[in-house]
Amino acid sequence: MAGQYQTLPSDLLASQYINGIYIPSALLIFGTFICKKEWVPYAIVMAALFSGWKLYNNRVKKVLKPTEYQDFSLKEKTIISHNVAIYRFALPYPKDILGLPIGQHISIAANLPDQPKEVVRSYTPISSDENPGYFDLLIKSYPTGNISKYMAGLRVGQHIKVKGPKGAMVYTPNMVKRFGMIAGGTGITPMLQIIRAIIRGREKNGGADATEVDLLFANVNQEDILLREDLDRLAKEDNGFRVHYVLNNPPEKWDGGVGFVTPDMIKQHLPAPGPDMKILVCGPPPMVSAMKKGLDSLGYEKAKPVSKLGDQVFCF
Repeated sequence: MAGQYQTLPSDLLASQYINGIYIPSALLIFGTFICKKEWVPYAIVMAALFSGWKLYNNRVKKVLKPTEYQDFSLKEKTIISHNVAIYRFALPYPKDILGLPIGQHISIAANLPDQPKEVVRSYTPISSDENPGYFDLLIKSYPTGNISKYMAGLRVGQHIKVKGPKGAMVYTPNMVKRFGMIAGGTGITPMLQIIRAIIRGREKNGGADATEVDLLFANVNQEDILLREDLDRLAKEDNGFRVHYVLNNPPEKWDGGVGFVTPDMIKQHLPAPGPDMKILVCGPPPMVSAMKKGLDSLGYEKAKPVSKLGDQVFCF
């Protein structure tokens, strides 16, 4: 049970201790001393009980269970385009966190009318444990998609079944010097999760993460580029992150890549094969397959059928 809770700050002078426990307790004891000295022992007992209750109540609970599905209700739905939306699901309590390690994903299950068995699909939230009380999923609905169509039909207040964490990738600061990322469509979600974690961990934010990131993001049309404003803002704010867009059908005066992601684009924008780098790939299966072949031709270690954390080329 203890593993479900996030540890409170170890610094006894942390602001939440000072403002939430020390000051109220001191005021209670001092006020009692001024009014009626003989009641001070009772005030001390009350202050101790209050402090214990605050510590217990302020624990941050991790709600995910790896072997058990749980229901989470749709709190909000933000339409991005005709077939893309961000779905915000509420956690049981405002201070709860999902408890999803950076780089991992969740499973969503549903019983669909036209399917004989329960359908399960994996998704990576675009939110993180820095956002307590909810988690966000960016989902594109496909005409032949099962879970994506089911999600598109959800109304606020309805539930989905979720379990996790899942996946072999767990990001830790400075695990490599450079990441090269190749994403297609909604394959941007695990990349964005890792990119945000790296930038949150920069020295300017109180961390020590010096990881460099180059992202090749491929889409069909310009309007298909998901979360472009977020990506451009992050690239503008952080010199260690660079994003390069590739379109099949570019508009006039397009200054990005054209067509499919090619070995030449990889060679131009991503880190060369080496001992302290890693390539991450996520996108539609045909794209992932093509990227494996292209990376192999450039001398990167051959991607395995099922990626492991230590692989040079990791496919989500």
